[in-house]
Amino acid sequence: MKLFFPLLACLLSSAAMAQPAPLAPSGDVAQIEAVVEAFRAAIIDKDKPRFVALFVPGRVTWQSVRGDDTLRMAREKNPQAAKVSIDPNKTHLSFIDGIVAGTQREEEKFRNVKIVTDGDIASVTSDYSFHQGERETNHGQEAWHLVRTDGGWKIASVIWSVNRTSPLQH
Repeated sequence: MKLFFPLLACLLSSAAMAQPAPLAPSGDVAQIEAVVEAFRAAIIDKDKPRFVALFVPGRVTWQSVRGDDTLRMAREKNPQAAKVSIDPNKTHLSFIDGIVAGTQREEEKFRNVKIVTDGDIASVTSDYSFHQGERETNHGQEAWHLVRTDGGWKIASVIWSVNRTSPLQH
């Protein structure tokens, strides 16, 4: 019994010291959701200025990784194909340039979007599928990092897995 009260006091004081994680301000979540929608709409509309405005100026991480089945298909054509290929010429700018230059309607669809933020940085994860015309070309998971700048939320990095829906064309 002598140890009960000091132990109880310690437990109660440690519980009082524990603080729940702060909730993301709902305004921030809504603003980040608007960035996701603007990204999607800029692809559909082939709107390069709107797309570029979603990103921090300068260097942005833009990196894919092949899913295992996609890697196997790639290695059937090129045994040296890598799971992760680092190509400094593949950027968010080259991506939107390809969209704008294309003649087909293109769209990226997002599902199961999850946003985590403390009000200054944020991560967005989702399942995605990419479509050319009516055909899905690939799908996977995507993760973004965003920062809240004086000009609003901006994307600093995008990584995604690539799982081809149809056989590789190149």
